[in-house]
Amino acid sequence: MDGQRWLPLEANPDVMNQFLRQLGLVSTWQFGDVYGMDPELLSMVPRPVCAVLLLFPVTEQYESFRLEEEATIKAQGQEVSPDVYFMKQTIGNACGTIGLIHAVANNQQNLEFELDSPLKRFLVESSKLSSEDKAAFLENDESIRVTHESSAQEGQTEAPSIDDKVDLHFIAFVNVGGDLYELDGRKPFPVTHGTTSEEFFLEDATAVCKKFMDRDPSELRFTVVALSKA
Repeated sequence: MDGQRWLPLEANPDVMNQFLRQLGLVSTWQFGDVYGMDPELLSMVPRPVCAVLLLFPVTEQYESFRLEEEATIKAQGQEVSPDVYFMKQTIGNACGTIGLIHAVANNQQNLEFELDSPLKRFLVESSKLSSEDKAAFLENDESIRVTHESSAQEGQTEAPSIDDKVDLHFIAFVNVGGDLYELDGRKPFPVTHGTTSEEFFLEDATAVCKKFMDRDPSELRFTVVALSKA
């Protein structure tokens, strides 16, 4: 991913909520931590949940799995709803912002925006574009870039240099039309993980997150956050 590079966004719900507020999202839904995958810890997450973000390490095991998965889907095919909003990632370290855009774009029926929201404007203007053209559109969106840069410096840990190699990556999980989708701007297309429902969406999404963890049992650098009704 040569070209533009942004500072990495911290997997911190407060930073994410502030970022979205600055872009004109009304705080009727907010991100919060998911502290574990077992039923007792999931029961602490406010419901309903409309999106889940996973931050995970890009390891050799993951990369070999990703290539196998891509080849399998290309060979076997999959059904993806035309209602899924999906964009590629062409900006280095922008995966946090792209994860947030994926979460919001696929839940606009649940969310409220300020009248002059730069994020709502971006979603409306980019909705009919291809995944590649959405990526190019983001490259030229000054309001989102500036908000990302300020939010990236707001976290609890010191922001790394813009040139540091970051091996952590954000992806989003959403429910579109009763199907669970994994949205990852490094992949050529959304990945469908079967059916889901509003009631069990958190359980279904975190079950997929658990597979990421099980592939790299020696890794501890996983963070899960959920977008819940406030």
